[in-house]
Amino acid sequence: MVKLVAIYRKPEDIDAFDKHYFEVHGPLAEKMPGLIKMEVSKIYGTPMGESDLHLMAEMYFESKEALMEALSSPEGRAAGKDLRGFAGPIVSMHFAEVV
Repeated sequence: MVKLVAIYRKPEDIDAFDKHYFEVHGPLAEKMPGLIKMEVSKIYGTPMGESDLHLMAEMYFESKEALMEALSSPEGRAAGKDLRGFAGPIVSMHFAEVV
């Protein structure tokens, strides 16, 4: 199993970001074919205190091939276009194998 991990730094307007993420972007991402599970976590701190991170989304797929197919699907392209529009400067994306 593999996952696509999106890590978001704190946005300037947290309320507007959360509204868009949970009402628009999340539902778009959840439509990607082959998505087994999507888990979203709000970051509230670190062992040392505050964090500059806001949110982490983990999207699970059966295989690397399934993940790549999802990203290149119309649904994946729509989610990617939306992501660049509202969170491009504050998001980093990572591929990970579940071990």
